[in-house]
Amino acid sequence: MTAPRRSLFRAALARPDGPALGTWVKLPVVESVELIALAGFDFVVIDLEHSPIDLETAYRLIGTASHLGVAPIVRIPALDAGVVQRVLDSGAEGIMLPHVDTVAEAEAAVRAVRFPPLGTRGVGATSRAGAWGALDRAEYLRFGQEEVVFIAQVESADAARSAKEIASVDGVDALLVGAADLSTSESTTEGDPRVVELIALAIAGCTAAGKPIGNAGGATEQSVRAAVEAGYTFTMLSNDASLLGAAAAAAVRAGRSVGRPAGEHR
Repeated sequence: MTAPRRSLFRAALARPDGPALGTWVKLPVVESVELIALAGFDFVVIDLEHSPIDLETAYRLIGTASHLGVAPIVRIPALDAGVVQRVLDSGAEGIMLPHVDTVAEAEAAVRAVRFPPLGTRGVGATSRAGAWGALDRAEYLRFGQEEVVFIAQVESADAARSAKEIASVDGVDALLVGAADLSTSESTTEGDPRVVELIALAIAGCTAAGKPIGNAGGATEQSVRAAVEAGYTFTMLSNDASLLGAAAAAAVRAGRSVGRPAGEHR
């Protein structure tokens, strides 16, 4: 008998050697996910909020990540039960939703993500999520209820203050702090003491609820160390486009640093 399939994302959260490491996917090409997998990331968040990626492209990115052993999470731009259904049927291991400010909004999202009785997600067992009908129906339903994750983004002062209550909603598996939107909503910067205090409040509340919490940070050891020290259990290291841009810029700087041999002319 085949052992039940486990969530790659949940497995990454349980690793003993440090935080789960992910990055955003904003480029609509499967090669980006291939390179991320080769680099050793634990998960990707395919970004449908701040990129031109459409559902068909997301479908291909999800499949590539899954086959390469990287957990595919999809951030949708707003709550749409139809989009949630299609993304999960495509094999995504989870849904991330921005701007979840209240318990009621979290509960509405859970209803879209989960099968009855917790939610209203329809059964699509002949999709990729159900191995095109080859997966036992009970196992398909179990994975959707127990392994698929829902991550609510904390991006306002109200959400930060309600983090414990939002994280405690049955069916909410983790929170992710969006410091950029949080600080912008307060008309200030991420380093403002008020924002730092709100983020600390969100981390404490989520931790008290017994749920993981993550952030979107930079691709440096210092950034990851700061995330761990702050109490985050998973962290996003930049995004595919920025990582490519930084590597390209570093290559050009290295090349430009080498001058022509003395006396050589064009």
